[in-house]
Amino acid sequence: MYFLYNILGVIFFLISPIILFFRIINGKEDWRRSLEKYAYYKIKNSDTTVWFHGASVGEIMSILPLVNKFEKDKSIKKILLTSSTLSSASIIAKKPLKKTTHIYYPFDVGFICNNFLNYWKPKIAIFVDSEIWPNMYEKINSKKIPLILINARITSKSFSRWQIFSSFAKNVFNKITIALPQNQETKNYLKKLGVKKIKFIGNLKYFKNDKQSLKTNMQEYFKNRKVFCAASTHYNEEKIIGKLHLKLKKKFKNLITILVPRHINRSEEIKKELEKLKLKISERSSGNIPPDDCDIYIVNTYGEMSKFLRLSNVTFVGGSIVNHGGQNPLEAVRMGNYVMHGKKVNNFKEIYKELKNLKISSEVKNVDQMVKVFVNYHNYKTSSSKLNKINYLGNKIFENNVEEIKNYL
Repeated sequence: MYFLYNILGVIFFLISPIILFFRIINGKEDWRRSLEKYAYYKIKNSDTTVWFHGASVGEIMSILPLVNKFEKDKSIKKILLTSSTLSSASIIAKKPLKKTTHIYYPFDVGFICNNFLNYWKPKIAIFVDSEIWPNMYEKINSKKIPLILINARITSKSFSRWQIFSSFAKNVFNKITIALPQNQETKNYLKKLGVKKIKFIGNLKYFKNDKQSLKTNMQEYFKNRKVFCAASTHYNEEKIIGKLHLKLKKKFKNLITILVPRHINRSEEIKKELEKLKLKISERSSGNIPPDDCDIYIVNTYGEMSKFLRLSNVTFVGGSIVNHGGQNPLEAVRMGNYVMHGKKVNNFKEIYKELKNLKISSEVKNVDQMVKVFVNYHNYKTSSSKLNKINYLGNKIFENNVEEIKNYL
């Protein structure tokens, strides 16, 4: 199976310039750094103590606290941080990291992976969430580099796919030195897929990230409005939020809805969809304070969600009405919000179970139910005792991850 995978890799390598060209045109790649995906670098290399890899924004945000922790560790000389998307690179560029170098993750082609490892020489490789790359795993193993899969997540769908090629899957997954799954379901799947050492610690996304604040003039504007947030929304959910806004506006005349789409490149499409509902739209990227009659404020910038969640009392967390599996609700909770969500939250099943037990979330099926939740909780603030419980759990999970990583340094 590795032979077939490598044949497909060679074919992909040959057509990859065309794929990259169209992605650059569509604003999904940085042309100045596109050669990084072929393991060709202009940056001076040095021996890397720790290498972290996360695919995109969610994964990178979950491990930035770990990166910050290791930045302060004098025994660690160099940190390499790789990701695959333009959005994640944009967020990393804003962070004041001194020891850390960010590059784009290379294509999973044998010789490219080999060149990457020979260039950066990591002492340990730490992959996040569901980042399983057969050729890279093979090369890491051949160079006897410890490979840790942290906050590991395997869904039932991806497990079923791996099971189709069970012997190939076991050949890939047994390269993992230790896996730290984020839930019990993943732990069971990893065991069946052939991971030899598994330790259940919990979901790293419980750990809190830094709070951020808006500039004073923007804060003053929102202080005079009743704010509702819709965070990490996906295709079709924005239309539902628009209809919700129209219904809520009948009860709250000064309402403004802050909409933070999961993928900001969709902002123009979202704007057009909402304008069909006769809603007045402003965008964060304009840099201007919204007009007084603004209905929907689209936050189409990276890494600013918590700034806006602090303004609201109720947040709808997206990816939960469409068939995506939900997005992480904890950032909204930490900003004091009551959370509403759809029923499709398998990606964060255990977190939502905890929120339900703490009575700080509600599942909603339609706009009328969303109206009811907002009316009941529009003055809500999460109590310090509930936040302390979540933060205690998050700190414990975080420290356990640090300890496990250090065991292999």
